[in-house]
Amino acid sequence: MEHSVILNNITKKYKMYEGNKEKLLDILLPKSYGEDFYALQNVSFTAEKGDVVGFIGVNGSGKSTLSNILAGIIPPTTGEVTINGKTALIAVNSGLNNQLTGRENIELKCLMLGFSKAQIKELEPEIIDFADIGKFIDQPVKSYSSGMKSRLGFAISVNIDPDILVIDEALSVGDQTFADKCLDKMNEFKAKGKTIFFISHSIGQMNRFCEKALWLEYGEVREFGPIKEVMPKYQAFLKEYKAMSASEKRAFKEKAMKKQAGLVTN
Repeated sequence: MEHSVILNNITKKYKMYEGNKEKLLDILLPKSYGEDFYALQNVSFTAEKGDVVGFIGVNGSGKSTLSNILAGIIPPTTGEVTINGKTALIAVNSGLNNQLTGRENIELKCLMLGFSKAQIKELEPEIIDFADIGKFIDQPVKSYSSGMKSRLGFAISVNIDPDILVIDEALSVGDQTFADKCLDKMNEFKAKGKTIFFISHSIGQMNRFCEKALWLEYGEVREFGPIKEVMPKYQAFLKEYKAMSASEKRAFKEKAMKKQAGLVTN
């Protein structure tokens, strides 16, 4: 098998400040100000060409941060990312300029990806047909619903024919007919041996489409492997997690955060 993505000990750290004064002091003075927050810590995995990997985990576990790193939108703080091929991220609002029309966004995004005017003119009808938003294609994106933005973003990303597709909750908005249309397109990509990373809160979609699962728990990899093995464990955890009170969920998260910082060992 040929590797398409290799992540080696990826960590993404942010600083959390109580205000602008503390942020300024952290920049100017040698003493460290602000609290470290690890969105990801020591994340490692390898994906092969043709892999379809689902990212699972409760909210705040780092799934979108990892998606943005894979798409090259944000860099990791430490660690190595190897991407073999062209990557496209599909997320609600991703890469769309609210002030421009849908048609203008198609041209802008394709130009940024290196397509010529002639290539864009050839691609445009396919993108518009797939998005299926009618006359709104010539209206400013700021007037779109979240579902329409998702339609346009998905249509652009799949029609530029990327080698690696990262889909972050893009099928969570809009109607089921469009979701089925997108899944059909994703299956075409899958048949061509492209690598797909898929984030969705729909366990049904995950089980139907993904072959592997990466389970993130507050920034760390809890498990990675075949979805048939990982998903039942995650669903059992999710049942326990949903039964927790709000205070128990906070305590669970705080313990995970302390573990990241090395303050607890288990």
